[in-house]
Amino acid sequence: MADEGFRHPRLAAIYDPLDPDRGDLDAYVRVAEEFGVRRVLDIGCGTGVFALLLADRGIEVVGVDPALASLDVARAKPGGGRVRWICGDATALPPLRVDLATMTANVAQHITDPQAWRRSLQGTHAALRPGGRLVFETRDPARRAWEEWNREASYAVTEIPGVGAVERWVEVTEVSGPLVTFRWTHVFAADGQVLTSASTLRFREREEVEADLVAQGYMVEDVRDAPDRPGRELVFVARAVHDAQDTPTSQ
Repeated sequence: MADEGFRHPRLAAIYDPLDPDRGDLDAYVRVAEEFGVRRVLDIGCGTGVFALLLADRGIEVVGVDPALASLDVARAKPGGGRVRWICGDATALPPLRVDLATMTANVAQHITDPQAWRRSLQGTHAALRPGGRLVFETRDPARRAWEEWNREASYAVTEIPGVGAVERWVEVTEVSGPLVTFRWTHVFAADGQVLTSASTLRFREREEVEADLVAQGYMVEDVRDAPDRPGRELVFVARAVHDAQDTPTSQ
């Protein structure tokens, strides 16, 4: 199930204005160009920013997300009709045959249950054409990013047209092994409403991710650095191997 920050209509509506700099998606656009893809599955598409970037380039895109409120925002955007939006997740996809599947913005870390993670990798594999690729990012646990998630560092007031001022901050509430739970608080100045959204992320080691991918039928082609966050992210490029004839050099 998606976090409240993506499921609550009032929070979904302000997601983009609160995070307007999506330079992190540039690397994924370059990946699509690098592999010359024509069909993309955007897993955890949220409000559709990346899906629409690709659609603007003439790429056929399927965006899937379990948060209906976020999909409603995506559908209403200019060009939203060019993307096929699906409310759900990678474990229950319709028949697809895409060249590339993506999980941008640490979507992979939101899949915290090991069994759900394996089923998500399996579902994605089934949606890829032979030799198609899955590309996603995850924070490097060694950097301990959660130690920077506190009210002092994150507090901000954003003036949003048609909404008014919104105060926002984040606080970590629990660290248990690879699981980190944190809570965002939003205060709407217009009416004083306070909305909170709790999230849990799983910080996986590189070796764990690589082993999971291989176990579910992928070949790990590359593990890259995120160009906008050097040294902080691991970007996995994995090819779906469907049979013995799908060799490492096939396209």
